[in-house]
Amino acid sequence: MLHITASIAIDESELDWQAIRASGPGGQHVNKTSTAVQLIFDITKSSLPEHYKTALLQKSDHRISASGKIIIKSQQSRSQEMNKEAALQQLVELIRAAGVVQKKRHATKPTYGSQQRRLEQKKQRSGTKSLRQQKPRLD
Repeated sequence: MLHITASIAIDESELDWQAIRASGPGGQHVNKTSTAVQLIFDITKSSLPEHYKTALLQKSDHRISASGKIIIKSQQSRSQEMNKEAALQQLVELIRAAGVVQKKRHATKPTYGSQQRRLEQKKQRSGTKSLRQQKPRLD
């Protein structure tokens, strides 16, 4: 079981793993072994609560596909086990972030002082531009 919070856990059978070859430099070791891992987690078929599922599906993240799957590729380490741990950590952080409910924003009025400062800046800028437009007089 993968524990997300105190009350939410995901069964290991819901996670699909693929061992793939890592890209980038690394010499012969990279060409021979599949040290990078790809974690695939289907949001719609998971045992997560509904509000987590909807929050994840609405989230704008490059790791979440249009079909509702989270695809995490990890290749930081030369060890497959360490890459698995890194991918699991990313999944846990992504799901925890979806569970955080943001506070609703209340619109406020600008203060009188801030309005006055804004208008004063506009007058100064207008004066600067009007001086630029005046043509020199030839007397």
